[in-house]
Amino acid sequence: MTGTTRSSADLEPRRKRLLFHAWHRGTREMDLLLGRFADETIDAWTEEEVEQMEALMRVPDTELYRWITEQDEVPPNHRSTVLDRVIAFHKGH
Repeated sequence: MTGTTRSSADLEPRRKRLLFHAWHRGTREMDLLLGRFADETIDAWTEEEVEQMEALMRVPDTELYRWITEQDEVPPNHRSTVLDRVIAFHKGH
């Protein structure tokens, strides 16, 4: 997979930005991890989950990758429902 399979035409601006950012992280590994997750789940995110995803987008790729792949413990201040779902999604793919 080389990029999003989902159109952003029906998304509100915050979700459009998140979908774009999920697929344009800076490292291909993170693009695939977060982009595929966003493609499949973005429609169902609550407002709180949108906020949580926005917070995750501010975490550097190297840290976030190590959390998602469970190489490092997630700091308590970054634990969230969305991050838990991203980790579970990664395990299932």
